[in-house]
Amino acid sequence: MNGRFGQVAAALLCGALFGAGLAVGGMTDPGRILAFLDVLGAWDPTLLFVMGGALAVTLPGYAWAMRGRPVLEASFDLPATRAIDARLVGGASLFGIGWGLVGYCPGPAVASLWQPTTELAVFILMMLAGMGLQAALPRGVEDDAGHAPASGRN
Repeated sequence: MNGRFGQVAAALLCGALFGAGLAVGGMTDPGRILAFLDVLGAWDPTLLFVMGGALAVTLPGYAWAMRGRPVLEASFDLPATRAIDARLVGGASLFGIGWGLVGYCPGPAVASLWQPTTELAVFILMMLAGMGLQAALPRGVEDDAGHAPASGRN
């Protein structure tokens, strides 16, 4: 695999593996997510094991991958800054509030599309509207590589 086809195939494979992991781990069940977030009520700590398993694989894998170079790109595309500013905190806060209100975040919502509900459809529509709004807002100064200071996106 090389070139654009290799990149698309790798992205599809990684996305399918990620979605399967979310489904198997129960991360696509908004009720389970909300129970996990309800630490003062009927708390369900089972997602700690899912997150722990994910970290146990990701941290050594990330450390190993960063010692070399990517297989399908010339270099890793990492954020140019690690600044924690109002835009980053605001975005993270909105993400957390949305996650806590409905029990979905973008990855599990997309992985749940095979079993659609009205709540999921509303979430997906609002997520797309938020993406459109973010794209329309001014982004601020970008560095020479095209990365925005807070998000690292170009």
